[in-house]
Amino acid sequence: MQSAYTNESRWAEAIVQFEAAALAAKYSPATVDQRVKHMRRFAAFVEEGPWDVESESIMVWLRTLPQGHTANAHRVSVRGFYRWAAAAGRVFEDPSLPQTFVTRRKPVPSSWQATLDEFRTYLRSIGRNETTVRTRLSQLSRFARDHSAVGPWDITFDDIVQWLGAKRWAPEMRRAHRGVLRVFYGWAHESGRTTHNPAAKLPVVKRGIHFARPVIDHDYQLALVKADDREHLALRLAAELGLRAGECALVHSRDIIVRDGQPSLLVHGKGDKPRVVPLTDSMHGALRARPEGYLFPGQVNGHISPNYMSKLISRILPPGVTMHALRHRFATRAYAVDRDVFAVQQLLGHASPQTTQQYVQVADLELRRLVNAVGA
Repeated sequence: MQSAYTNESRWAEAIVQFEAAALAAKYSPATVDQRVKHMRRFAAFVEEGPWDVESESIMVWLRTLPQGHTANAHRVSVRGFYRWAAAAGRVFEDPSLPQTFVTRRKPVPSSWQATLDEFRTYLRSIGRNETTVRTRLSQLSRFARDHSAVGPWDITFDDIVQWLGAKRWAPEMRRAHRGVLRVFYGWAHESGRTTHNPAAKLPVVKRGIHFARPVIDHDYQLALVKADDREHLALRLAAELGLRAGECALVHSRDIIVRDGQPSLLVHGKGDKPRVVPLTDSMHGALRARPEGYLFPGQVNGHISPNYMSKLISRILPPGVTMHALRHRFATRAYAVDRDVFAVQQLLGHASPQTTQQYVQVADLELRRLVNAVGA
């Protein structure tokens, strides 16, 4: 089941909550505005979600800033953000504590490294793309570093449960780590590397509850006006077809196909799950107008990276609004046509209609109409 939340969405929500808490604590509006601005810059820089950042990421970011007053001001902002997060129980350890700035991320223990390399090869052998491979290895490396005293085949069910339970993660992050541990130990058991699977009976992690946050039409139209040709096309792919940032980055001219006599787009979906999305004449023309090859060329196997695509579009949207909100816009508008959640689910490439429901925002006017009809 796919998550309705990306790291961008988590950052946007976290910063809004931080802003509200700072104002409630009677910080001056100017101070709050500055800290929010600094945290948005930090969010655009890091790849982790707000509750998964490590001290090394903060150090690297601060080094990219002009040294002196600017870096110090940003350091104060990130310190204030994580002081609030720690007090609110959103992080278990504060990555911004001054003493942590002199530390470095521990290497993967030697007792784990060879097995993780073999697991990387396994993931590639079953066709997982490099983004998925890197993410899964990063998650496993975190687990390995926290269990450096033992090897991978000495881990017990209780070890995993205690580790997952000690993390102050959002439900989706906890689900993701549970999932990769199940895949890792399932592979190890099936391949004869271990005689037992400590992750086989891990309890299910309950999904978090989230609400759709579609881009409002005014902000979308304004972004189209501000965008250059490349950004304009990416905006449309996300808002009119519901593509994720990573899916936009992978669009190739050969993916423009004909299905049932009509133009369509083969989308390389999350989790290596392709889907076909119909094209309007306008979108078909816009795609065909681009040169042969990747529509967004770059340095990652010929195309731009998903992270860069996301940052490229999010920076022409209002502060706190991410590219993923365009996908919410598509879901909301598509559902409003005839209330067919299963059709919207297929267009978005979701594994479950429950996920799709989290993307759809039902208008207040519609809710009021229903209540009035019942009460009449």
